[in-house]
Amino acid sequence: MNPTQENAERSSAEVQLHWLPLGAGGHVVAFNGRVYEAICARRQHRPPAPLFHAALSLRLGKASYAIEMGPVWGNAAAERGVVVEGPVGLPALGRSRLFRYEVRAWRGGSIPDLTFAAGEPTVMSRDPARTANLLALTRQVPPLTWGRDELGLGEMWNSNSIIAWLLVRSGHDLRHTRPPGHGRAPGWDSGIALALSSDDNVQAGSRPSST
Repeated sequence: MNPTQENAERSSAEVQLHWLPLGAGGHVVAFNGRVYEAICARRQHRPPAPLFHAALSLRLGKASYAIEMGPVWGNAAAERGVVVEGPVGLPALGRSRLFRYEVRAWRGGSIPDLTFAAGEPTVMSRDPARTANLLALTRQVPPLTWGRDELGLGEMWNSNSIIAWLLVRSGHDLRHTRPPGHGRAPGWDSGIALALSSDDNVQAGSRPSST
């Protein structure tokens, strides 16, 4: 490989955003999501909308990464790039593995149920510096309690919040980024709000628990 090809390979990068239907590939999460959305729609006097879960795939040079949030107990792979953990439901419940989530930046990993993704992924960036920044920021995701609005952001904190936070903090413009069709991504706006807030580093910098 000549020097020009080597430089081009080192500088190649891409960040892709995937929208997966909530509960794709399962039944319990999908059912609970429909119940949740039916309640929200009734309160807000609107028709129910399909719900989506956001995830990222990232390429930097020859390396590829899968970036998403999932339950601690939901993946049997020993090396899956866990960078942050947080509690589910209530902070005290996070002492149990059954009530903890993990943020993964999994080199060479995969996103579960990616085959169910709605349409083609959205290319958010091909800038190597911005891509590297996003990857580094995965270790600084605020480990807020899943399903709660601890900071008064207006929406619960969840997987969509984490993806939105990472994109905004790494310099991506989300003004025109929304789920497909008339879908909703609960938690998306809370991630944006925290990323733009002066309180952005509240509870940030958590590392994976060893227990």
